[in-house]
Amino acid sequence: MLEIKNLSVSYGDFEILNDVSFNVKPGQWLMVVGPNGAGKSTIINAISQGAPYTGKVLFEGRDISKLKPSEMAKKIGILSQSHTVSYSFTVDEVVRLGRYAYSKSIFSSKNPGDEEKIHNALELTGMLPFRNQSVLTLSGGELQRTFLAQLLAQDPKMLILDEPTNHLDLVYQKQTFELIARWIKNTGRAVMSVVHDLSLAKAYGTDAVLVDKGRVVSFGRAEDVLTAENLGAVYMIDVYKWMRDMLSQWK
Repeated sequence: MLEIKNLSVSYGDFEILNDVSFNVKPGQWLMVVGPNGAGKSTIINAISQGAPYTGKVLFEGRDISKLKPSEMAKKIGILSQSHTVSYSFTVDEVVRLGRYAYSKSIFSSKNPGDEEKIHNALELTGMLPFRNQSVLTLSGGELQRTFLAQLLAQDPKMLILDEPTNHLDLVYQKQTFELIARWIKNTGRAVMSVVHDLSLAKAYGTDAVLVDKGRVVSFGRAEDVLTAENLGAVYMIDVYKWMRDMLSQWK
């Protein structure tokens, strides 16, 4: 579905990514993990055409850089880790923008399935009660869920999420990851997520790519990538012991 080939990103003499390659297949949830400054968000910026790069980014065999924005929106939905809004749109209006790629023009009539997709997206993310509320009045977590609802209404073939549970409390972290897992199941769709929480990566990821200093350390099935040896080499601590020590407090 998504294929990254020899992706490199540099700003002047400063190298952010070096020769990064991996792929995502239908039905997979790929977790992108690594320490701060590893280049995780830069990978997403390059895929979304927000950062200059060398190498290839292909979706279903087509070069993403050659896709029209409307084509891109039908194939890939991208959620950034933070949102700044300065307009008084309602939650409903923001989520409704997810259907824009399917309109023939700004003056065209609504597609028959739009209302159902918008309603379902609001319901799945718990934002239905906020439907008519201004986004300027929302908390950080509510705003994050609003933009996730916009992506679900967009109904792409693949989601690319940069810290999807950023600003969310524990209840909505659990609900968000579970709804994303349901979104993937039996649909032939896929998800790629940048996550800092290694427990979430292990619990929900089918596959993982571990990056450090702009390079791929390991790529493959999550259980093969997120090993004690691999994580210890990257994070410079015994991650498995640290996780067990932290969990031992909950007795």
